[in-house]
Amino acid sequence: MTSTSRLIQGNEAIALGAFYAGARFYAGYPITPSTEIAEICSRELPKLGGTFMQMEDELASMGAIIGASLTGVKSFTATSGPGFSLMQENLGMATMGEVPLVVIDIQRSGPSTGLATKPSQSDFMQLRWGRHGDQTVIAICPSSVRECFEMTVKAFNLSEQFRTPVIVAPDEIVGHMRENYAVPAPGELPVCDRIKPSGPADGYKPFNFEGDKVAPLASYGSEYIFHITSSMHGEDGFSNNDPQNAARRVAQLHKKIEEHRGDIVMTKSYDVEDCDILVVATGAVARTARAAAAEARKKGLKVGVLQLITIWPFPDVEIIKAVEGARKVVVAEMNYSGQLAGEVVKALGPQVNLKKVNSFNGQIITPADILKEFD
Repeated sequence: MTSTSRLIQGNEAIALGAFYAGARFYAGYPITPSTEIAEICSRELPKLGGTFMQMEDELASMGAIIGASLTGVKSFTATSGPGFSLMQENLGMATMGEVPLVVIDIQRSGPSTGLATKPSQSDFMQLRWGRHGDQTVIAICPSSVRECFEMTVKAFNLSEQFRTPVIVAPDEIVGHMRENYAVPAPGELPVCDRIKPSGPADGYKPFNFEGDKVAPLASYGSEYIFHITSSMHGEDGFSNNDPQNAARRVAQLHKKIEEHRGDIVMTKSYDVEDCDILVVATGAVARTARAAAAEARKKGLKVGVLQLITIWPFPDVEIIKAVEGARKVVVAEMNYSGQLAGEVVKALGPQVNLKKVNSFNGQIITPADILKEFD
């Protein structure tokens, strides 16, 4: 039975969602506006038989959760913009080594220290392209306390299913807002555990380069002896610089995500069936967009909203479908250049009638800001 509804903060919901998904190791370095997650983990994980480690920096935090995950423990960390920048090298290693883990990035205003306590949505491109080389990633941006919980559970499931890092990136407003939420009882939400090898230990290969297939992952310390490296490697995990092998390795990292986008990409649509104007937004701004659309509908304007939950892979197919019949697209986001807007243009073509609504002063976009673009 579902527990009693209570007032929960977004960051608290993320921590609770991680515990629900089976996470039992957290390593991190405190940073505004994600620190509540570390505080909750330091208090609650030992009660669950898990481990909390405060690290000396974000580089070490990523290294610690990679190591913990490879021993078979679901692991995660939380940070914000400056710390997320420091995590990129080891995040790339986790991508190359196909190490399941979850990184929480509570987006705040920058550059650098910037407005450390204020919201932003300026990490979208870093979420996707922060690592060098040919790689891909799954990134999710919740818009409510409920989504903070449920999308964190989903992030762990996707990470285990596809052996890949998954990033959950709410903006500061969502991380710090409080809403009534009843935490689901065990079993109400699906929880995926990683697939372990069942064959003989001799000859175990920790990687599979056949298209979109993902190899079972043994645990360090078990009877399976295996090697994982950040270097280009073969299916046996050992370094292999052969061009044909490298091509298969890189292609498989992409295909395992691309060919399963139906299981990964999530959006929510509101009144898009007959819309003349489509608003595309995510995070806290999606809530603003819905308020603006509701006000516009009262005035006789047919406005719909497409909320992007999955940011990467980008929901281009869903946007193309939602925009059918609309004469205008409005993309609202808390950054200067319109990082999502650029992806929408890529999806719809340069001829699209697109208006951008941007905020980059540490303040949320208001319904009035969006309503101005409906004329």
